[in-house]
Amino acid sequence: PPPPRVCSPPPLVRTMSTGMIELLGDTLKNSSGTVATQDALAGKVVGLYFSAHWCPPCRAFTPKLAEIHRDITGQGKNFEIVFVSSDRDEPSFDEYFSEMPWLSLPFEERDRKGALSKKFKVSGIPTLVLLNEDGSLISKDGRSVVSEDPKGAQFPWLPKPVDELIGDTLVGKDGPVNFADLKGKTIGLYFSAHWCGPCRQFTPTLADTYRTMKDAGNGDFEIIFVSSDRDEGSFNEYRAEMPWLALPFARRAEKDALSRHFGVEGIPTLVILDSDLKVVNKNARSALAQDPTGAEFPWIPKPVEELSQTVESGGSDVNEAPSLIALCLDMDEAGQAEVQEGLLEVAKETVAAQEPGADPELIFFTAKETTGPVPQVLRLMGLQEDFQRGLLLLDIPDNGGFYAEQPDKLDATAIRKFIASYKEGKLDRRQLSR
Repeated sequence: PPPPRVCSPPPLVRTMSTGMIELLGDTLKNSSGTVATQDALAGKVVGLYFSAHWCPPCRAFTPKLAEIHRDITGQGKNFEIVFVSSDRDEPSFDEYFSEMPWLSLPFEERDRKGALSKKFKVSGIPTLVLLNEDGSLISKDGRSVVSEDPKGAQFPWLPKPVDELIGDTLVGKDGPVNFADLKGKTIGLYFSAHWCGPCRQFTPTLADTYRTMKDAGNGDFEIIFVSSDRDEGSFNEYRAEMPWLALPFARRAEKDALSRHFGVEGIPTLVILDSDLKVVNKNARSALAQDPTGAEFPWIPKPVEELSQTVESGGSDVNEAPSLIALCLDMDEAGQAEVQEGLLEVAKETVAAQEPGADPELIFFTAKETTGPVPQVLRLMGLQEDFQRGLLLLDIPDNGGFYAEQPDKLDATAIRKFIASYKEGKLDRRQLSR
């Protein structure tokens, strides 16, 4: 953020702390009682520490984090941590919090804790989410960030620009290639590794599409391999199978930073960037696999997908975002087309209302056939065989919750009403089976 203007510090402080107050509420807990969130966090980088006393990895990491916290704050740097507890009862919370030198969300704020977990897609603990002083995200993988920089030399850990992380020089088939030579091109960052079975299966598919596009005269596309191989020998062996460029293996810190920047949680992952290095599609693997000739390049995410064919839609997938599914298994093609049209209308409205670059609030699917992932979803929901038509909202990020409704008509009006009821908490939440 820009430096504060000396002439008007009070408005700046209020602006910086508003985002934190919206996230965390008006007050937080400290060792002696409560403290106003605005007073405690104004002007500070904040780590939201999702943890619990019952979790052994959490108990192992907490002393390390406490030491990091002491070292960084001891240097006078504006850093604070807020414990967001997953403890099962308040006595366990109290016992665990007594070991911590930072603040905490009050234990009774269970709804707020759940909202924070959902907002930042916390799927396991311990997790440390780093936020800037205005509440904007620095990193969802703060645990790795602070572990790699325990003395805070890189504090406040603001993400570096993508071009800086990629660097000036890439590895080409015939020697070094200047990254500047790719200016104006669409870039695919291919996160992969030789030891990964699904990667080795997907790489030939990607290579075939790449060659097909190049042979067709598409010179405005390039791929950069971002390796998760364990040693340079494996990297070189795997790279020899690839017709594209690679990030130098020695740039391990930059590789990790790129993975964090794009939220890469598994491989293979193909991230598509436009000529300005802005994300076009952060999950393009499935789209490319369905388009081997590259006819739909650069694979801009579609607002509605068919669940029997893919779990990815709108630039995310069912494991990462709440997913609205229009189930129309018993309808003829004309009826399914009408459902598709209504769903597409609502999906476009939802996308248009989102802030640019924000994670999708909802992603959208039709389910027209009982193939692919559809039977598994219905089985996990425990729905009877007569549930052939209706609206489903699968919310895996919310601990595997889901909602189901069978309106008289599956049209845009019913879909909007279903979404509104979900947002207002009027639907009955049900739990996926294990």
